[in-house]
Amino acid sequence: MDFVYSRFDTDLFRRINLEQLTKLFLQVLNRRGGDTRAALDALQRTWMYSNIERRAGISFEEFRDYLEEQGLLDFDRATGTFQSTLRTELTLQKQAFEEIFGNLKGGEIGNHPTARAGGPGERLSETRPYEFGDAVQDIDFTGSIGNALRRTGFDDFAMAEEDLETCETEFLTSSATVILIDISHSMVLYGEDRITPAKTVALALVEYIRQRYPKDTIDVALFGDEATPVPLHEIASIQAGPYHTNTKAGLELGEKLLLRRKAANRQIFMITDGKPSAITEQGQIYKNPFGLDPKIVARTLDQARHLRRKGIDLTTFMITTDPYLQAFVDDLTRANKGRAYYAALDQLGSFIFADYGRNKKKRV
Repeated sequence: MDFVYSRFDTDLFRRINLEQLTKLFLQVLNRRGGDTRAALDALQRTWMYSNIERRAGISFEEFRDYLEEQGLLDFDRATGTFQSTLRTELTLQKQAFEEIFGNLKGGEIGNHPTARAGGPGERLSETRPYEFGDAVQDIDFTGSIGNALRRTGFDDFAMAEEDLETCETEFLTSSATVILIDISHSMVLYGEDRITPAKTVALALVEYIRQRYPKDTIDVALFGDEATPVPLHEIASIQAGPYHTNTKAGLELGEKLLLRRKAANRQIFMITDGKPSAITEQGQIYKNPFGLDPKIVARTLDQARHLRRKGIDLTTFMITTDPYLQAFVDDLTRANKGRAYYAALDQLGSFIFADYGRNKKKRV
């Protein structure tokens, strides 16, 4: 929770309620890599230095008890420490979802359309004449009644099969998704925290997919010098390290995870700051952190094209506005004919959606 003051507002903390304080706890927990003890220590210091107890009317201990009552903390008697819970993980996902996708229109991300129309799916505005076997719930009764009225008039109103119209539907299929998260050193370079926004986007994507497509599968993998899968519940605990950026290895692992899944559609969501600086060749890691190495770039773009041939869509979340780094993501997205979202660290909810498959850009 960030505030910018022109002068100090002495009544500020009186207006902070338990919901806002809970959001603050979750944000600190995410920033601290899921370390509950470190998050509570940081929050306690905030209580002391900001005098929240007097301003908000609740002590730190009382707030900690409140979190325990809400199922967000669990006291481990064996270690004498508080631990986060499964409910904490789910609440983190929901909060991230609201932060990232709260201003996006439904249907922009994660749809699974196919070339065919009809069948179970989302209703479209287009209609066609009713055919035997069409689902009753897809009948457009307003249009059908209008057809009958035009044919018979009000006085002799009667509806026949020829009057019926049915709404077209977009046939939706199951999809397998892999979320790739860049954990290279550049994600925390020069004191700029990019890993926390990356985790926030990942948490939001998991919640989005679970809400809208509960039958879809989700895998998460990290890539630095190498790539490795991680369980969903460990997303909040992810930390960047002293690694280079082996984007190619991440895409290769994403492909392997997807090919294990039985799904009509397969897609990769990659969260990165955009600069590949390593590849693996014959079991050895070739690294070059200076600029965009032509060899590394060429191998990475080849992998993106390979994914396209395999029918795997690539969507990249670019969490920096550096034009130099965006240029590579543009090339990567064109190579896969995928999509890219660009966002500054403090404006994650305002992406530029670039759909190179349809060759257009729009703000969502």
